[in-house]
Amino acid sequence: MNTLSLLEITATILALMVAIIGHEIMHGYVAYRYGDNTARSQGRLSINPLVHVDLVGTIIVPAVLFFSGAPFMFGWAKPVPIFIPTVIRNGGYKAAIHVSLAGIAYNFTLALGAALLLNVFQGEINDYFSYFFLYFLTQTLIYNVVLGIFNLYPIPPLDGSHAITYLAMILRWDSVVRFYDSIERYGMVILILFIATPLSTYFFMPIRYVIRWLY
Repeated sequence: MNTLSLLEITATILALMVAIIGHEIMHGYVAYRYGDNTARSQGRLSINPLVHVDLVGTIIVPAVLFFSGAPFMFGWAKPVPIFIPTVIRNGGYKAAIHVSLAGIAYNFTLALGAALLLNVFQGEINDYFSYFFLYFLTQTLIYNVVLGIFNLYPIPPLDGSHAITYLAMILRWDSVVRFYDSIERYGMVILILFIATPLSTYFFMPIRYVIRWLY
């Protein structure tokens, strides 16, 4: 393995960890701001990656995608514990929506920041450090767009479905709430149908579009 390959692998892993761990921390932090101390009391607001590592989502899935030559990696961290009734009691259903969308907002903010920095520094590769830095920014852009848009889809158990459920509670759309309650148990099956079938072309189309637009 040459030096450039090692730098690319390191930058890719670092970018993915920042994206998925920060996503979960932001859920817990916003919940904490609304009075839910669950994540903080369990040490899950820490930036220490070891407390957030999920064996399957943080290690196995990204490794399989990487060694199989997938166009991009994907993964997730261990979900941060949140006691939503406390959030709702202190801030209402709007607060619950904020908690649901906090990780997505974090991912989109990082993606935009990476795009801006790439625009400033692109083409200035003079040494290994600058190569690592620009490659890290590129991977940060890609993975945060992937995670942000993926979690925005209104499919249980993704964040988008939670946000829509709480919005439906505010608007008293009881039929929508009942619909999500009825399909929650089938959420992973629905996701697999979108990801592992020809439907994936349409499922990931917005991700490809946004990445190209930010570049």
